[in-house]
Amino acid sequence: MVPSTRRDVLKVSGALLGGIAVGSTVTAATSTDRFIVRTKGRGLPSGVEVVHEMPGTRLAVVSGDEEALSSSNRVAEYGPDTLIEIGEPEVNTDAPTLEDSTVSDEPLYDLQWDKQDLDVESAHETTMGEGTRVAIIDTGVAAGHPDLNVNEDLSRNFTGDGFGAANPAGGYHGTHVGGIVGASDNGAGVIGTAPATELVDCRVFSPNALASFGDILAAVAYSASIGADVANLSIGAYPVVRQEFGSFYGKVLNRVMTYANSQGTLLVISAGNDAADLQHDGQVCMDFDDDGEIECNPVISLPNEGAQALSVSATGPVGFGYDASDYGGEQPAQTPAVYTNYGTNAVDLGAPGGNYSPEAYSANVPGWYYDLVLNTIAEPTYATDGDGNVTGIESIDYTYSWVAGTSMAAPNVAGAAALVKSANPDYNANQLESALKRAADVPSGYGKEYYGSGYLNIVDAL
Repeated sequence: MVPSTRRDVLKVSGALLGGIAVGSTVTAATSTDRFIVRTKGRGLPSGVEVVHEMPGTRLAVVSGDEEALSSSNRVAEYGPDTLIEIGEPEVNTDAPTLEDSTVSDEPLYDLQWDKQDLDVESAHETTMGEGTRVAIIDTGVAAGHPDLNVNEDLSRNFTGDGFGAANPAGGYHGTHVGGIVGASDNGAGVIGTAPATELVDCRVFSPNALASFGDILAAVAYSASIGADVANLSIGAYPVVRQEFGSFYGKVLNRVMTYANSQGTLLVISAGNDAADLQHDGQVCMDFDDDGEIECNPVISLPNEGAQALSVSATGPVGFGYDASDYGGEQPAQTPAVYTNYGTNAVDLGAPGGNYSPEAYSANVPGWYYDLVLNTIAEPTYATDGDGNVTGIESIDYTYSWVAGTSMAAPNVAGAAALVKSANPDYNANQLESALKRAADVPSGYGKEYYGSGYLNIVDAL
């Protein structure tokens, strides 16, 4: 990762990874010595060091002197790598782990309203996802969690932090996402949508550090190279200005995503948690460059509005397992979540991601968190040096917790795609997406803008 002392900081509004804190602020930073490069197919110039190669795309991530790129006839275009900070939501942080709750002695499936509403039990009579592979591009998936089947040999750490792969070095989030996709059918804990699929950890976040856009691109290309049937990206930034560097990032993202799709890897991506209308956002006015002045720019949400993305919005109940009559009333599981981004042409499917009643949350009503999504987490304790810098992972606590966000909706779709692929091994990425969309319907009483083709229906897709 590029040292923090060498970042020029820009402000971007909107939650990045997981979460339901509407209007939170994350930070994007452009690197001064690390670049994303599109070549002319004649290799890279001397004077730079390759960080990531992306065969099949004519793209690479390099470090070194910018002058070596600007003066080279081998380079078609380039831009500074961008580092983006995790925006953790307050409500997710406040949700208890299972061992802290009052229901730790209850059967865990009874608490998984998302799997119940999707009727995964019926789907599993056809397949549990055997013979499929799902890459999780995230904070790290803990292979040590007893409920997860992670291919450690194929797992990769794209950050360069030296802390390895198949572990939650970047935090609990990736393990929760991985569990939603594929928590095992082992008679204990929770169940995933595709419990027999093989998970591959592609870690792009480090402890207390920003994620590199270049690392994310490399992880997508790698997922395709190892034959992943699906890659889940519960990650995104909004609003990103379409002009200047935003245009470049959009072009290189589209190139990598189109390549992955052509190799048979379906890209399932969270739509974002800003309660934003991505169809009609037009120009957004804010202080984009932190100069104290308000600028108005056309914007885009990335990567979910990139080429070949299957963009997923979030739904969830209100009042699952507790009385919500005094807190806005009970709502069914297919209800659009209060935080989810939406937009008819910006969302492809709606899926369970968790919801909440702001009134119940503010009042800390017992059981308010049941409306979030329960699944696996792994919480690391970090070893640090005398200056507080993280030097490694000291220990990991494997447990379960409730989390919400479009980050939780996307892996339900990724797991569904794995089931469809298992039942139809010859399907390519486009056929997988088509099967999921054809089976979906917009719930009665709700607008298409929240669902795209409709609400995820696994049984009909099979």
